[in-house]
Amino acid sequence: MDNMCYDEKSRSEMLDEIRQTDFYINELALYLDTHPNDMRAICLHNESCNKYRRITDQYQMMYGPLTINFPCNKWRWIEEPWPWEKGGSF
Repeated sequence: MDNMCYDEKSRSEMLDEIRQTDFYINELALYLDTHPNDMRAICLHNESCNKYRRITDQYQMMYGPLTINFPCNKWRWIEEPWPWEKGGSF
């Protein structure tokens, strides 16, 4: 799924990929706490951080900011239904 164009992914698929990548980055960081000289893990961590930046940038261009920490010219979350207004799980 990594090679799929982001335009072909649904919003929920993109969010899943963002969450998975974030989890992977954090797990690698924990591993690197105890194995700071593992060059393969360092490379994987760097690649994952770059991927995270790419996919979050793409998501935000399409759907707006993920959190208040991501700068955006538009406060889109005030335009969309609040989680309790959607009628489904959030």
